[in-house]
Amino acid sequence: MNPEEVKALVEAGFDGADVAVEGGGDRFQIRVISTAFDGLMPVKKQQLVYATINEQIQSNNIHAVQIITYTPAEWEKAQKMGIG
Repeated sequence: MNPEEVKALVEAGFDGADVAVEGGGDRFQIRVISTAFDGLMPVKKQQLVYATINEQIQSNNIHAVQIITYTPAEWEKAQKMGIG
């Protein structure tokens, strides 16, 4: 898979999310900024992202993935702190 294919899968699962994907082959880093994460614990945020790519994980098209999630407010704060 390529990053654009993974990005399309993740974007399809989140309305209006800002999605960035790096990597290639079967290893990716995914960053998602979405209001869907408001009020959720980190594990639940990651589960929502995994749900968008689970089929690709099960078929071994994706082997390793690092997921970073932010709400828009968390992202704004991270940017001010020079993170992300």
